[in-house]
Amino acid sequence: MTELPLVLVTEGADPTPLAWLQERARVVEAAPGSPEYDAALPDAVAMVVRTYTKVNAALLARCPNLKVVGRGGVGLENIDVPACRARGVEVVYTPDANTLAVGDFVIGYALQLLRPWAFFRDRVYDPAEFKHVRNALRGVQLNELTIGILGMGRVGRRVGQIAANGFGARVIYNDLLDVRPNLTFPATAVDKPTLFREADVVTLHVDMRPGNEHLVGAPLLSLMKPTAILINASRGEVLDDVALAAAIRGGRLAGAAIDVFDPEPPGPDYPLLGFDNVLLTPHMAARTHTAMENMSWVVRDVVDVLSGRSPQYPAP
Repeated sequence: MTELPLVLVTEGADPTPLAWLQERARVVEAAPGSPEYDAALPDAVAMVVRTYTKVNAALLARCPNLKVVGRGGVGLENIDVPACRARGVEVVYTPDANTLAVGDFVIGYALQLLRPWAFFRDRVYDPAEFKHVRNALRGVQLNELTIGILGMGRVGRRVGQIAANGFGARVIYNDLLDVRPNLTFPATAVDKPTLFREADVVTLHVDMRPGNEHLVGAPLLSLMKPTAILINASRGEVLDDVALAAAIRGGRLAGAAIDVFDPEPPGPDYPLLGFDNVLLTPHMAARTHTAMENMSWVVRDVVDVLSGRSPQYPAP
């Protein structure tokens, strides 16, 4: 009887995809640095990772039998793809697994910042306070605004689609590629300075390729309207948080919403703590039941590679 291949799962997987994998492989679930992880590396023919496992040349040297790395997620920043290819290791991922989840989350972020909700929970407003809050607070509607999307990939296009087709907002964008054939909504390509000058909502959807560290810093932030907001649900490294905190503290920006950090998790000295007009969430944009299961189904491509079949989503 042929022994099942050993697959090392380093950051967990949803139950259904994991059970499917366990029928086809010998699965070891172990976190990096644990004794079980170290023991499995020499025999592992596949690894399934998510955000925090670093697959680099040093790790690959400890995995002489590795044939494929599956990244349950969209970004590949934690995987040295050229180093993998140099050793004949295929890399697969799930580029469309969380598009809907993150797009919804970004629009939700914008609505929370643009509308004063004035929730009450533990007590009702007294009549005078109720009337004052209702009369004093005003928000803006998305159809009145320009949404600026930096990076018009899958998630950027989902945000643009919701903003334009769902809310009637004007959409402008900046991308390295000509994405016009992929657009299903009205949107105008602009350069980065124009995007930051004209947008009422700037939302970041770029990857962490070389040169993107602090891509959005003081020079671009200084162009934004004082009534504008900025949203980052892409990668923490692309945003200069210190510059953003200075802009908000100085009243040069109306607010921000941040779901990703550098480092992650952020430390107690994180510069955007303590602002009433800043929303901070612990990397939650993709955390829906469906999106998490979709990411875990990277195991299908892992098994295809081990079986000699072409994967659906090889790394670009």
